[in-house]
Amino acid sequence: MVLVGRKKRSGEEGMQLQLGKYEIGKTLGEGNFGKVKYAKDVQTGHPFAVKILEKTRIKNLNFSDQIKREIATLKILKHPNVVRLHEVLASKTKIYMILEYVKGGELFETIASKGKLPESEGRKLFQQLIDGVSYCHDKGVYHRDLKLENVLVDTKGRIKISDFGLSALPQHLRDDGLLHTTCGSPNYVAPEILNNRGYDGAVSDTWSCGVILYVILTGYLPFDDRNLAVLYQKIFKGDVQMPKWLPLGAKNLIKRILDPNPETRITMAEVKVDEWFKQDYTPAITNDEEEDDVEIDEDVLSLHETPMDSERGPVSPTHINAFELIGMSSSLDLSGFFEKEDVSERKVRFTSTCSPRKLLEKIEDTASQMGLGVQKKNGKLKMLQDHKGQRKSFNLSVIAEVFEINTSLYVVELRKTSGECSVYRQLCDKVLKDLEVSPSQENLAAKLLEES
Repeated sequence: MVLVGRKKRSGEEGMQLQLGKYEIGKTLGEGNFGKVKYAKDVQTGHPFAVKILEKTRIKNLNFSDQIKREIATLKILKHPNVVRLHEVLASKTKIYMILEYVKGGELFETIASKGKLPESEGRKLFQQLIDGVSYCHDKGVYHRDLKLENVLVDTKGRIKISDFGLSALPQHLRDDGLLHTTCGSPNYVAPEILNNRGYDGAVSDTWSCGVILYVILTGYLPFDDRNLAVLYQKIFKGDVQMPKWLPLGAKNLIKRILDPNPETRITMAEVKVDEWFKQDYTPAITNDEEEDDVEIDEDVLSLHETPMDSERGPVSPTHINAFELIGMSSSLDLSGFFEKEDVSERKVRFTSTCSPRKLLEKIEDTASQMGLGVQKKNGKLKMLQDHKGQRKSFNLSVIAEVFEINTSLYVVELRKTSGECSVYRQLCDKVLKDLEVSPSQENLAAKLLEES
């Protein structure tokens, strides 16, 4: 167990957090599970970035496996274009990942501030990206969420691939030798991932690299639309609009990478021998012969779930991503999903920024006021109306469930599983009224895309 305390430094106002031999400073960024802060080794003065993860939040969102996967992945990767993990510490409430400090920021910020980059500069970044990603593939690691936000650029123009939370290892392959988890970011995802028939992680990563190259050289995304269904149609077609001023060599390479057919898409090895790619190319020197010096605190692994207290009720929502959200909407069209829906015969959904606990408590109160019995199980509420006081026969059975889109936006579903519709309509109308459901479709759709 690492000792964490606060240390007063002479000549400075305020307190500095002391984490073992590291002194923690300003916040560099924030994520779903905690913050990333600047850190310094007090003995050597060497800078680091420390990713501070809240164990409670990880457990509540059932993301323990994802965090362990990221740690296990970074532990084996030692490449100049991949963010290096140096140490993992833990307390009773937090996990501390001591990472390589990259002074410069995200590639996204670079493009947002400068716009498209000159051909030579863009090619240099892309060469480093391909070096880093192909190295990961050689190690059996598939990133699965490559995008501008997950590529850091230091002050000397060197890139560092980061955020391996959605990565996959050989043990995640099924018997068919393919991956089957639908994940990634909508604008960068390969079409075969959306087909739900299995995909090659290396081939889909290559597609994402092609999207990144396009943005680097043009300043905008090759596939973009606020409506996810329309966006995915564009991705399936793979019809990329190439600006006339884009260099011919770059155009040809991008077309070969953004081939919607994974069977004919160019491979990483083929990218490396492409004439445009090879210009002024110097392959990176890897550090595989270094000793495995990543130290991991045993308490990091103490992320076991505690059984739900049936009296306290469910407090944690099911986490869903944009792809699963599409599956919940009819005809793969989100255009009307975020509006307040009329109460149907079987199901109604609405969005809310209220906490899952508050949402479920309010629904439970409303159901109780209407004389419905309420059962709590597996993060859901089951509301029952008995028949003449006999619990064996029900006039109505309704399931209430909360799904998380991101840390501040939730979808609530009230689903009638059996019985008459009249009381179900009353329940839904009262819940919608009590919770004052009136979100703007356009604002919520934009928020979903932004967070995805």
